[in-house]
Amino acid sequence: MNGIIGAMTALITPMQDDKLDIGTYEKLIKRQINNGIDAVVPVGTTGESSTLSYSEHKQCIEIAIDVCKNTNTKVLAGAGSNSTKEASELAKFAEGAGADGILAVTPYYNKPTQEGLYEHYKKIASNISIPLLTYNVPGRTSVDLLADTAIRLVEDIDNIYGIKEATGSMERTVEILAKNPDVAVICGDDAINYPVMANYGKGCISVTSNLLPDKISTLIHTALAGQFDTSKAINDELYPINKALFVESNPIPIKTAMHIAGLLPSLEFRLPLTKPSSQTIKLLERVMSKYDIVE
Repeated sequence: MNGIIGAMTALITPMQDDKLDIGTYEKLIKRQINNGIDAVVPVGTTGESSTLSYSEHKQCIEIAIDVCKNTNTKVLAGAGSNSTKEASELAKFAEGAGADGILAVTPYYNKPTQEGLYEHYKKIASNISIPLLTYNVPGRTSVDLLADTAIRLVEDIDNIYGIKEATGSMERTVEILAKNPDVAVICGDDAINYPVMANYGKGCISVTSNLLPDKISTLIHTALAGQFDTSKAINDELYPINKALFVESNPIPIKTAMHIAGLLPSLEFRLPLTKPSSQTIKLLERVMSKYDIVE
């Protein structure tokens, strides 16, 4: 099955008075579309999915689908959970709402075995017909979807096409693609977007592209076209901001950066996330001054 690849943005979720800021959310998605992003990813880690209500989660997906309708930008909806049943229900909802694909994080806290992970994804995929991208981020979930399991899922299940790899390990990308080059490896760590693409990765799901969608879009598209010198130059240029956006837990720095840039009218988080330190704000202001942030 053909899946969703290219330059993708893990959308932040703007809030105002502890409620979803729908108007700002729509504007931010339109900005992504206008700057060449291939797909938006609502309610992933960056979208604070863990503190949104079930109805807010669904609303974010619906808004993204509505804004992206009749454009070239697809919606890869976040539908992960530590409950297989809940993840399956979210995936089914997203498909019914018109999502183009599903991103499902490994089930956190439970610490399932590799066989448990395989059965988890198999169950979700059996409830939908649209493409499913697995999402491995052991630094957050405390469980690692190993290369052999990720490959087995793609080989066995028609609508599972790849993995968002966020271990930060280039060796993991090399291992997967050495064993099966047909697996779509999507980079989940902005600092290594270019190295993953140079190893024939198929795209990225970026935090940085919330702020600099034009740069991430060009980085990925030039790499896909084999223009690796251009892609590497952009990756090198973005290194300082890529590092700065992770000095505190994501999405604290990226939402702060968006607020500094005037793209986010209100800087709000749901507890246990809190506003950044003054040192983080100063760092972001200093680093951001080096970039031209488009509207």
